[in-house]
Order: sequence, then C-alpha cells, then structure tokens
Amino acid sequence: MVSQITRGIKISVLTSFEGTYFKNYKIHFAFSYEITIENHSKDSVQLNSRHWEILDSLNDKEIVDGEGVIGKKPVLKPGEKHTYNSGCLLSSPFGAMSGYFNMINFTTTKTFKVIVPTFKLSAPFALN
Repeated sequence: MVSQITRGIKISVLTSFEGTYFKNYKIHFAFSYEITIENHSKDSVQLNSRHWEILDSLNDKEIVDGEGVIGKKPVLKPGEKHTYNSGCLLSSPFGAMSGYFNMINFTTTKTFKVIVPTFKLSAPFALN
C-alpha cells in the first residue's frame, strides 16, 4: 500500500492483479485498485474530478480525465473517509498509475489538487 497526504487529505492505494484474458486476439493483464480518501483537515471537501496517467511497460502513457470517481463526487466532512474500487487493463504485466483529484474546499470555496501517489501494477508471476 502507498499513501500520501496533500493539504490534509490522505490518499491510500492498494493494488491487486486480477488475471489475464484475450481481447481482439491480444492478451491483456487486468489490475484492480482500492483507493481510500481520508479528510484529516478541518474543512469539508468534495472530490469533483480525476486525472490519471497510466503507464504500461510496452506502450505509451495513457491520460484519463473525468468527473468524480466511479460516477460519484463524494463529500467528506472532517474525519470522514471514502473508499472505492476500480481497475485498468495493461498490455504487459508491468505498469504504474499516478494522478490527482480536483477537490473543492467548502469553507474557502477554493479548488485544489490532491496528489495520488504513484502505485505500481505488477503481475506476481512476472516478478523475478
């Protein structure tokens, strides 16, 4: 698990290899990740959007931007946390993801970025 705190918001990520499968005559490696967002600040905040950079050891970087996370824009009061699960497909057994969440502080009405620490995606059978 990797964790990082930005402006009182702690992001923790736990990853898992889910298996391989064929799609369009090509093998894909499926990974899941669980992200926990904890509000350690004194203000209520809301996650509005996300930005991901997905690195595959055999391909270029893929950028993914979107609203919320899995269709939600969670509001976190001080001391609250939100956990969600998602996943990605890679063309190789190794990769990584990093990015940030755009959030709004309800007290100041200002938006800010919360860094998601880089997390590795690796299939256990491919490790030496």
